[in-house]
Amino acid sequence: MGNDGGTNFTTNCTHGCLTCIPGSIPDRRDLVKTKAKVSHVSRVADSHLNGLQAEQADKQNQVLAKWFFCALSKRPLQEPIVSCELGKLYNKDAIVEYLLDKTIYGDGATICGHVKGLKDVKQLRLTPNPAPVDPNLDRPQAAYVCPLTLKEMNGGLPFLYLSTCGCVFSATGLRALSSPAESSTPLDPNEASTSKSTFSCPQCSAPYDRLIDVRTLNPTPEEEVVMREAMEARRAAKKANTKSKKRKAAELQTEEEEQGAPAAESSDHKKQKTIAAPAPAPKTNSSVASMTKKVASSLAEEEAKRKAKMSDAVASLYAPKNAGKKKETFMTMGTFTRYA
Repeated sequence: MGNDGGTNFTTNCTHGCLTCIPGSIPDRRDLVKTKAKVSHVSRVADSHLNGLQAEQADKQNQVLAKWFFCALSKRPLQEPIVSCELGKLYNKDAIVEYLLDKTIYGDGATICGHVKGLKDVKQLRLTPNPAPVDPNLDRPQAAYVCPLTLKEMNGGLPFLYLSTCGCVFSATGLRALSSPAESSTPLDPNEASTSKSTFSCPQCSAPYDRLIDVRTLNPTPEEEVVMREAMEARRAAKKANTKSKKRKAAELQTEEEEQGAPAAESSDHKKQKTIAAPAPAPKTNSSVASMTKKVASSLAEEEAKRKAKMSDAVASLYAPKNAGKKKETFMTMGTFTRYA
């Protein structure tokens, strides 16, 4: 109710809208709810957030591919599992297939072109995960763990293996529990620097050099570059060592040829010395030999007496095959007759 006995139609309803005023006509702006305008800053923030989420999902997929699937065949990792000098994980059967046929995998040369044979990979000694499988996890559960810390090998922590024995550990566990290898003989002063880097494996006690024999599994791109350089240096040193051995063998051979026949005779004499002498005949006791002869002669005499007492029919059974055989005629050949 308004003043002066009139009605005030300018007041709003309880909802606060002007469309409920008596006598008013609502227009489109009152009836159609339009979407609020989004500012440019909010659109940029949303796009950046979506990009970060996509990048994070891509990184997670890459981690799963490295730690749960073979780098060559893209199949799930199954034992026996091997690793190359660059720390990549492979199924051993996939490596064998690649070595037999280099074209069986399209990108094989790019992924493991540095693998020339089974000597270039090491079979890993992995520790199975003792934890039961949880079906509620949003990502695959790691099949292997570190035997020292029981940390799962799922890419969350750096893992490494020893090229001498193939045992796999987490980096923190090996760093905390590795102990220097014990030596039963006193070390020379020249070997002091070498002994400082020699340790024993915490799992199998095999000695290893922490500067040479420790390889990181699935390293970062920067670590992979360093590991590739170290691999090439090792192979170059090994190749140079092989060449030096061949050169020394060739020089030794030329020296022997220059010396002539005396050298050849001396080598023949050495070969004759290396031939093992025939083993001497075993010594026998004279009394044992005489007793053996007596027993054999007595057995022969008894056998002769027994055959002498046999009838002709029984003796014919012990006679030679063709002894006393009658000549058959054409009429009796192949038949049984008492007159033959």
